[in-house]
Amino acid sequence: MDDDSRLARWERLTGPPLAVGALVFLASYAVRVLDNGLPDVWLNLCLALTLASWALFAVDYAVRWRLSGEGPRFVRTHWLDTVVLVLPLLRPVRVVRLYEGMQRRGGRPRLALHARVMAYAGISVTLLGFAGSLAVYQQERDAPHATMRTFGDAVWWTCATLATVGYGDIAPVTPLGRVIAVGIMLIGVALLGAVTGTFASWLLHVFAREDEERPPGG
Repeated sequence: MDDDSRLARWERLTGPPLAVGALVFLASYAVRVLDNGLPDVWLNLCLALTLASWALFAVDYAVRWRLSGEGPRFVRTHWLDTVVLVLPLLRPVRVVRLYEGMQRRGGRPRLALHARVMAYAGISVTLLGFAGSLAVYQQERDAPHATMRTFGDAVWWTCATLATVGYGDIAPVTPLGRVIAVGIMLIGVALLGAVTGTFASWLLHVFAREDEERPPGG
C-alpha cells in the first residue's frame, strides 16, 4: 500500500473521531469560559478534556505528516492544518467534513452544489461564531474600560462583526481581543462572499434553465 493510500485511509478512519474531539474541545472550553461557580473537580475535568482533545489533534497532524512523505514541506503545503493546530478553536470546522461525508453516503451528495455550499457556510459561521464569542469574551470580560461584560454582549458583537455591520456599540479593547476581531472580520467577509456568490450563481442557473425551456417567441 503506497503512502497516498495509507494517508487517505487514515483520514477516512479518523474523520468521525476527530470531529467528535473538536466538539468535545469546544464544549469543555466553553464550560471553563462560562464558569458560573462550578466545583473545581468539574473545571479540572473540562481542562483535562480540552488538553486531551488538543493532544489528539497533534497526534493526527504528526501521523498525516509522516504518511504524506513530504517532510518539512508538509507544513507549507498544509498551512491551514498547521494554523488549526496552533489555534484549536478553529478545529470545530472539521464537523463540516463529517457532514460532507454523511451527504455523500451512497456515492453521491444528497444536496445540490449550491445548497451544499450554503449549508457548509452556515455550519461554519455558527461554529466559528460561537468559538470566536468565547475567545473574545475570555479576553474582554475583566479588562478595564471593557464594553463586553457578558457573554451575550460577545455573541451580539460577533454576529455584527461576522455580518460586516459593525455597529460600534461594543468593541474589544485588549490587544488579543482585537487580534481575534481581525480574524472574525476576515472569516465574515470570506463566508459572506461565498454565500452571496453561490446564491447569485444559483439564480443565474435557474434563469438560464427557464430561458432554455421557454418556447421560441414565448
